[in-house]
Amino acid sequence: MRLKDKVAVITGGAQGFGAGIAECLAAEGCECVIADLRGGIITDVTSERDVASLCDTVMRKYGRLDIFISNAGILKAGGLDEMTLADFEQVTRVNYTAFFLCAKYASAAMKKQREAHPERTFDIIEINSKSGLEGSNKNFAYAGSKFGGIGLVQSFAKELVEYGIKVNAICPGNFFEGPLWSDPENGLLAQYLSAGKVPGAQTVEDVKRFYEAKVPMGRGCTPKDVARAIVYCVEQAYETGQAIPVTGGQNMLR
Repeated sequence: MRLKDKVAVITGGAQGFGAGIAECLAAEGCECVIADLRGGIITDVTSERDVASLCDTVMRKYGRLDIFISNAGILKAGGLDEMTLADFEQVTRVNYTAFFLCAKYASAAMKKQREAHPERTFDIIEINSKSGLEGSNKNFAYAGSKFGGIGLVQSFAKELVEYGIKVNAICPGNFFEGPLWSDPENGLLAQYLSAGKVPGAQTVEDVKRFYEAKVPMGRGCTPKDVARAIVYCVEQAYETGQAIPVTGGQNMLR
């Protein structure tokens, strides 16, 4: 119950990584508010109106917003020859611009709380990616949006620290069991096979084995791994503006 009495918003929390994170945080006593196109509070994170309404709804219902987890994201793989401008701009809107909107309206709610309760601290956490720490072949739209996200994290951290708001990024490794990777038609395993990212791969299982072999700990990341990093961010009172790898040793800070 390390997060008892706290209220957290999790975008993209109705499935995959987001749903797993919500379950783990709820087990720590946190009241989790799901914001997703598929359930919870229906939210399109690329819509300023939706994001503003989300934060307003949470404040009216719960009277507080302690943790905002910007998890919603998309990935469209492809090299320069395959990538369309429309796909590139969609990835940028969801992964980069939407994080700006979430931070803008979440921090506004947190500042108001800080005025009434100067002892409180708050957290904005972006679920980033190991692709935000290192470029990704034929996956530049996603990697670029995630690199940009870390730039926003560092900048927001400096701006918001005076209001007791910490801003950090979690950079997970590959979640092979989630729909982002495993969906048979649109998952990354299928996309990477089609894009030829893994030389000689004939099946999605070949692609999965290729990526598992890159991880020193020999497995993909899980929602529990990420949730532990989130709890660390919340409990650590002396850390902001960081991009924390959760990659089984695949990516290490320099």
